[in-house]
Amino acid sequence: MNVRIEPSWSSELADEFNKDYFERLTRFVRSEYASKQVFPPGHEIFAAFDATPFSSVKVVILGQDPYHDVGQANGLCFSVRDGVPFPPSLRNIFREVHDDTGAPIPVTGDLTRWARQGVLLLNSTLTVEAHRAGSHQNHGWEQFTDAVIAHLATRRSHLVFILWGSYAIRKGAFIDRTRHLVLTSPHPSPLSAHRGFFGNHHFSRANAYLQAHGQTPIQW
Repeated sequence: MNVRIEPSWSSELADEFNKDYFERLTRFVRSEYASKQVFPPGHEIFAAFDATPFSSVKVVILGQDPYHDVGQANGLCFSVRDGVPFPPSLRNIFREVHDDTGAPIPVTGDLTRWARQGVLLLNSTLTVEAHRAGSHQNHGWEQFTDAVIAHLATRRSHLVFILWGSYAIRKGAFIDRTRHLVLTSPHPSPLSAHRGFFGNHHFSRANAYLQAHGQTPIQW
């Protein structure tokens, strides 16, 4: 199947695109976009991959599904379009970045600047119906993104996987901790951030690991 995605990912995931589940997923997603309001816009479904080629990945941050309100989702987990007010989880992420690294709170919630430095901002489910959180779960996206993580975990070395919340932690349970750095904590949601997300120092720890393995740190 011909999928419009960054060439290195197209090559890496070619077998996945030809599996039966992905063909079923494609039919479902096309039907949803044709009949309902779905986010992100179709050309941004694979924005995380397009911004961060396979060989450029240094850090993986795993989300669950896109923001489901109008004008928010741009294909990168936790990220919103320029000018959109910060959702609560993103606000807490920026607070931890500031407390951990001293970086100022940014004026934009668009995390493309992270993606272009090698941070793969991967949602487990890449699409969602408007105002219906989780509506596209269990249609095949999870199997696809499991395969993405597996390819990175087995074909690359010394990556940083940042897993916030029980869902992400379960999804990354198979990653070899002797080959990669896996950072886990509660989710940045206001419901759980005070139970260990704040003060996790994931951003400085990620950079220390990258530098220890000869890579440039992320400008968070």
